[in-house]
Amino acid sequence: MAIGIDPTVDYAFKRLFGSPEHAAITVHFVNAVLDPSHPIVEIELLNPFLEKQSETDKLAILDIRARDDQGRWLNIEIQTTVPGYLPERLTYYVSSLYANQLQEGENYAQLRPAVCICVLDRVLFGQVAEPHLCFSLTADKYGLSLTDHLQVHLLELPKYNGRDDRAAGPTSLDKWFFFFRNVSRLTQAEVVDQLQDAPFEEAAGVLEMIARTPSERDLYEARLKQSRDEEARLQGAWQRGREEGREEGREEGRLAGQIQLLQQLLGDQETALERLQQQPLKELQILVSSLQERLRNRDSN
Repeated sequence: MAIGIDPTVDYAFKRLFGSPEHAAITVHFVNAVLDPSHPIVEIELLNPFLEKQSETDKLAILDIRARDDQGRWLNIEIQTTVPGYLPERLTYYVSSLYANQLQEGENYAQLRPAVCICVLDRVLFGQVAEPHLCFSLTADKYGLSLTDHLQVHLLELPKYNGRDDRAAGPTSLDKWFFFFRNVSRLTQAEVVDQLQDAPFEEAAGVLEMIARTPSERDLYEARLKQSRDEEARLQGAWQRGREEGREEGREEGRLAGQIQLLQQLLGDQETALERLQQQPLKELQILVSSLQERLRNRDSN
C-alpha cells in the first residue's frame, strides 16, 4: 500500500527534518543541497519537534534552525504558497542567523556562514528552468563573490515536472526532488528500491509512522486541511481583489479591492466596498500601507 503522506505538508516536513532522532535525514538533505567540499557529518537541531496539538493553530511557515559540525547556521523551511515579500522574508531570516552570532567582545572573524534552504511547492522564478537556485552576495557584472557567508537556496518542486518523474536522477539532490514529488504514492519498499540510500528508507519510515499512528495521522490531516483552506482563501481573495479593482476602473477602486484583499489575508472583518469608495484617496493609501505593514509583521513571526 502506498505511504499516502505528503512530505510537503509542514507537519510531515518537520517530522522529517526537525526531529533530533532523525538527524541523519537532515544531514543527508543538507549535503545534497549544499554539496560542500567537506561533507557534513553531524547536525545539531536547535529547536526540538514541538507542535501545538490543535488544528486551529495558525498555519505557520516551517522554521527549522540547526547548526552543522563545521559551524554553519541553517534555516530549513517548506512553503506551499508564495506569501507576500517571500524573498525579503528569507533574506531577513538568513541575515538574522548571521547577525545574531556575535556576543559582546567577539569579533567578525568568529562569524560562520548562515544558510537558508526553502523548499517551495510553487514556482517563484519561472524565467529559468533550473529547480535549484542559490542566491548569494556577488557582483554580477564581474562574477565576483563578496562572501559565501550568506546563502539562500530555493528548491522549486514543480519544475521537476519537466523531468522524468518515473525514476530518480543520479545525484542526491535529484533523489530528494523525486522523493518530494513521488513518495506519497509509493510503498516503503519502492522508495528503498528507487532511492537506495539509507536516509530515504528512514524518511519513508517516518512517513509510514505518521500514516499508521492515529494521533499523528489526525494532526497531519488537520494541517493538510488547514493548508488547503488557506490556499483556497488566498486564491479567492486575490481574484476578488483584482476583479473589484478592474470594475471600478479608478485608483480608488483599485485601492478598495486591495484593502479588502489585505483584510481577508489578515483575518479582519472586511470593510464594505461602498464605505471604502466614500473615503478620500489619501486615506485609502494610508490604510493600504498600514495593512501591508501588519501583514509583513505577521509573516515574519
